[in-house]
Amino acid sequence: MYEVEVKVPADLETVRARLEALDADRRRAVVQEDTYYDAPHREFAETDEALRIRRESVPDRVDADESRVTYKGPLLDDESKSREEFETAVGSGETMDAVLTHLGFEPAATVRKERERYALDGYTITLDAVDDVGEYVEVETDVERERDLESAREGAYEVLERLELDPNEQLRTSYLGLLLGN
Repeated sequence: MYEVEVKVPADLETVRARLEALDADRRRAVVQEDTYYDAPHREFAETDEALRIRRESVPDRVDADESRVTYKGPLLDDESKSREEFETAVGSGETMDAVLTHLGFEPAATVRKERERYALDGYTITLDAVDDVGEYVEVETDVERERDLESAREGAYEVLERLELDPNEQLRTSYLGLLLGN
């Protein structure tokens, strides 16, 4: 599976109003805490890979906590944040953390963000307020085949333009990289 993602800085109130005007389907709002890990056998910062545990909660719902472990491969092109991605649910983020640290993986940093998700034209639009980093909009979709990356990326650009955002302002740096000043 390949994730196609385009991220731009944006004023979330303005984008939220545009999404409502376009009758985008509002999904749930969540809070995510992503703990990223350094590998004992290679430098993820050099290989442009990432390994994280994401703990997600829904505000005002104690029964909605979820943890997932995700590996993200190197970026596949110079046009977006498209990359191969593997993700699975884990029963306990704390237990998964213990497994990783016992194998020599070290926690590098934690990124906390409040996210609002919308659906529009087959894409997920996420409004992110990231602690100590700022406000961003991500437009993303998944594709099965690498040959579909370009058309999915062009579709993401079109969604950004419908939101009156400029695809040329996209950032390929992760929130972790932005937090760490990379």
